[in-house]
Amino acid sequence: MSAMETTLVGKACAYLDGRRGERVTLDELSRAVGLSPFHLQRLFKRKIGISPKDYQREQRLEETKRLLAGGAGVTDAVFGAGYGSVSRFYEKASSRLGMAARDYRAKGKGQSIAFCCFPTPLGSVLVAATPRGVCSIKLGEDPAKLRRLLDEEFSEAELIEEPAALKPFREAILSFLAGDQSLASVPLDVRGTVFQRKVWEQLRRIPAGETRTYQEIARAIGAPAAVRAVGSACGANPVALLVPCHRAVRTDGGLGGYAWGLARKKRLLELERRKGKKQ
Repeated sequence: MSAMETTLVGKACAYLDGRRGERVTLDELSRAVGLSPFHLQRLFKRKIGISPKDYQREQRLEETKRLLAGGAGVTDAVFGAGYGSVSRFYEKASSRLGMAARDYRAKGKGQSIAFCCFPTPLGSVLVAATPRGVCSIKLGEDPAKLRRLLDEEFSEAELIEEPAALKPFREAILSFLAGDQSLASVPLDVRGTVFQRKVWEQLRRIPAGETRTYQEIARAIGAPAAVRAVGSACGANPVALLVPCHRAVRTDGGLGGYAWGLARKKRLLELERRKGKKQ
């Protein structure tokens, strides 16, 4: 992307940023920037990774979350962010993101989250879940450290250690690490931006035993210039294993990064490849 194109996309973002809570059509945005709707849509998606419409949707969602975190009620936050109704928010945001509006309050305020920690061939695994699905999976050697990380992630939530309640998730993870089953059917309850969710959904489409480069993932979601952003989305993945960011690698064949250590990433890939050879 040329410097001029980058400037034009920046101008479009600034226009949208200055009109938070307003409905800005593609035609209006195109006139403000001085590009045809077709070219603006293409440049915007190439640079930002999402369309102008999704960018506005993300703005409204982030503003709702900010207002909720500041103590506003759900109704005030939803209308303050520019939604036409509370039901519109739930239709457009809650259903896509998993957690409901009231659960976007800072650090899980008002939520009850069950968790448990157990040993695996990868070391300790902590899994945490709301009634809707798994919201966090962390890997490491020290269960106490994993619990501290969960405390930081959901510091305002009620965290309850309930191994029995999470037995199905624990058994599914252990079976996966033994090479016996997929984790694709495990329900999720995670938060993320529009772009992050696109990356995570694409990662879940990669068959076990295979990998994709960050560049290939960026192309697959329609944002070929957003390779670095893809890497950041992988690093922000809150549910290791369920969203298999270990299947994302560098173009040169290197493993790239992994929040839970490259040794674990390598072991996971080896495990999946061995499973594939057996089938």
